[in-house]
Amino acid sequence: MKIVYTGGEAEIIEKKSRFIATVRPVSSEEEAVSFIGEMKKKYWDAKHNCSAFVLGDRQELSRCSDDGEPAQTAGRPMLDVLLREDIHNVAVVVTRYFGGVLLGTGGLVRAYQRAVQEGLAASVVIDRKEGSRLSVFTDYNGLGKLQYLIAQKGLLTLDTIYTEKVELLLLIPDGKQEETEQEITEAVSGNARLSWGEKISYAVIGKKIEIFEKKA
Repeated sequence: MKIVYTGGEAEIIEKKSRFIATVRPVSSEEEAVSFIGEMKKKYWDAKHNCSAFVLGDRQELSRCSDDGEPAQTAGRPMLDVLLREDIHNVAVVVTRYFGGVLLGTGGLVRAYQRAVQEGLAASVVIDRKEGSRLSVFTDYNGLGKLQYLIAQKGLLTLDTIYTEKVELLLLIPDGKQEETEQEITEAVSGNARLSWGEKISYAVIGKKIEIFEKKA
């Protein structure tokens, strides 16, 4: 599931009109509405503060506003970008300072969509995944074989604990559990004990693994 990890801001100029896109991750309709209100206060002197947001794992809740622009020329085109990019739990406000030149309906649609695209490009968008923790216990003879398998398959390692034996704490994406379990068992000829842990949401950002807390 693609989400905005950190929001961003971008500005474009179209026939002397300024379009400022502000993107922010949101987790509820109340948070999205509050963000839109915040932008309207920040840019109180702008002619328009058009908005769109998408919420839910299936993008089941979405809203948009033209904020005084001709119907279907701002909010809906902005929302279409978010839906097309398949981004979840995000809100965007595009502020327009009118430059004195009319853009026409087609020009407005293109400008608002381009502003949103630039705003997303200025944000950090990540792929949030579901998976499970897996503890693998083996002896030092099996460690090298497991490390080779991990590198070969691109498995994510959360931690390695060295005692009289070795414990590797891995993060396995959904749909790969059974396959991974079999590969590990074969790699060390059955000389490993596996223990599945909790399911978690995570993303890989650069070389860092980000774990997302589950909400109560």
